[in-house]
Amino acid sequence: MTNKIFNRYFELIFWITAMVCLAFTNPAGHSHFSLCPLKLLGFGWCPGCGLGHSISYLFRGDVRGSFHAHWLGIPAVAIILYRIYSLIKRKHVFTDMQKQEL
Repeated sequence: MTNKIFNRYFELIFWITAMVCLAFTNPAGHSHFSLCPLKLLGFGWCPGCGLGHSISYLFRGDVRGSFHAHWLGIPAVAIILYRIYSLIKRKHVFTDMQKQEL
């Protein structure tokens, strides 16, 4: 049962968790732990980290900082939010269909 629920809602939970984590991350902070392999190797810039910083700046309302960190941050937020919306809508439709079958 738990495995079925996990498989059904994994992507939705993943995207929501990722967005919440990025919303609470301080993009200007330099003392946080990173799982980025490029940062662990000593590189100063990573396109993935730039995208994460861009999204964090955007959640703080700093559009200029967001664009400076990575120019795809704004479209990425729009795409991810649309994906979250479509997953919620799809899960809701499937739940309604299952209720009608009973």
